[in-house]
Amino acid sequence: MSNLPDEAFRDTIGTIDEGGKRKFIFPKKPSGKFYEYRKIVSYILLGILIANPFIKINGNQFMMFNIIERRFNIFGLPFWPQDFYLFVISMLVGVVFVILFTVVFGRIFCGWICPQTIFLEMVFRRIEYWIDGDRGAQSRLARQEWNAEKIRKRLTKWIIFFLISFGIANVFLAYLVGSDTLFLMIEQGPVSQASNFIALLIFTGVFYFVFVWFREQVCIIACPYGRLQGVLLDNKSINVAYDFVRGEKEQGRAKFNKKEDRALTGKGDCIDCHQCVHVCPMGIDIRNGTQLECTNCTACIDECDSIMDSVGLPKGLIRYASEDEIEKKETFKFTARMKGYTAVLFILLSVFVGMLFLRTNVEAIILRLPGQLFQHKGDKISNVYTYKIVNKTMKDYSDIHFELIDQKGEISKVGEQHFKVAKEGISQGTLFIEINEVLLESDKTKVKIGVYNGNELLETTTTNFLGPRSFN
Repeated sequence: MSNLPDEAFRDTIGTIDEGGKRKFIFPKKPSGKFYEYRKIVSYILLGILIANPFIKINGNQFMMFNIIERRFNIFGLPFWPQDFYLFVISMLVGVVFVILFTVVFGRIFCGWICPQTIFLEMVFRRIEYWIDGDRGAQSRLARQEWNAEKIRKRLTKWIIFFLISFGIANVFLAYLVGSDTLFLMIEQGPVSQASNFIALLIFTGVFYFVFVWFREQVCIIACPYGRLQGVLLDNKSINVAYDFVRGEKEQGRAKFNKKEDRALTGKGDCIDCHQCVHVCPMGIDIRNGTQLECTNCTACIDECDSIMDSVGLPKGLIRYASEDEIEKKETFKFTARMKGYTAVLFILLSVFVGMLFLRTNVEAIILRLPGQLFQHKGDKISNVYTYKIVNKTMKDYSDIHFELIDQKGEISKVGEQHFKVAKEGISQGTLFIEINEVLLESDKTKVKIGVYNGNELLETTTTNFLGPRSFN
């Protein structure tokens, strides 16, 4: 913030020392109202994250992102390569939603919803507090020589972290290759499923590295969202913010003295206890204003409220607020910028929902065979085509056949006229369409073809039918 005299803190980050080496953070164990809310939200989201790839709707995995085979399931709806436009629009909806959420509520996604934060703060960090102790104990243990106590605690923690990383990797693999493939690998063993097992070990190693060593560096270095927020935030965005007007006042911060009246001395309500810094998992001082590293985890809010309550000062010195609210006492307003993002989100959602309703369970593509002219067969004209039928459902269709809908003629398929398309399967081949020459209005006629399973119309498609040119 421009109101603060020293901006040098922006030249460095809290996890790097003056020599440029990694400085490990030992945050104080958080407690308070927001932390309890975050625990509830986090464990609900963890349950959903773990359960998603193992839930099936109409035989489809609830969530799957099989990039290799280009098969995606979102909320139980299968998306094939032919549906890639829907997948792209759904991703755009997600991006615009996150942008709108950031413009309004700042980086709340990182602190409350991001899987990286949830796993680190609500799983790995809590186990670490249980084994190593709170901030002071962890710091002393890090400096301690390798004796029996340190070896025991480190081995216990590393083994537990490895097992959890292995479990996360299994869930992650279920998202990528499908839960059925994961169970098959467990049943058949790693030798017969070597490629999947190697992928599992790689994912385990990555998660172990991230949550044991890399940690908050993911948010600072690897994740682009922290840098994106600098573009999206403005003075009207709601963030975890320090009320510098109240905290500094005329005389600035000062240690607490119960014998003085701070309102008369002009000292700010901030008693400079540094507890907001000690509890921060990113190692920053929230009093310096909005920073790249801040994930809006609210740990500093809980800690500051606890300190304010203990010294008899009003809570809310650090709170969810916009800069304009703190500096100008302005109430929150839904700005034109926010309305613009909302309109874009509404348009994208409308397009996506509309396309979902237009999407069919069976997709048919019928194209004229390249380089082939029409043929005369008496008074009939014949064209040859290739067809491709994609069954996107989890049920077999055993009586597929073709019929002309808006034109009199015959369709004859090479091979059996009625054929089967298995669930999530593809059938392709060759067929001929014959139409009486007198029924053709031009040398290129649009014909509509129905794809039936028995008497049920599954899909309609159109193609061009070529005939002789008329010289009338």
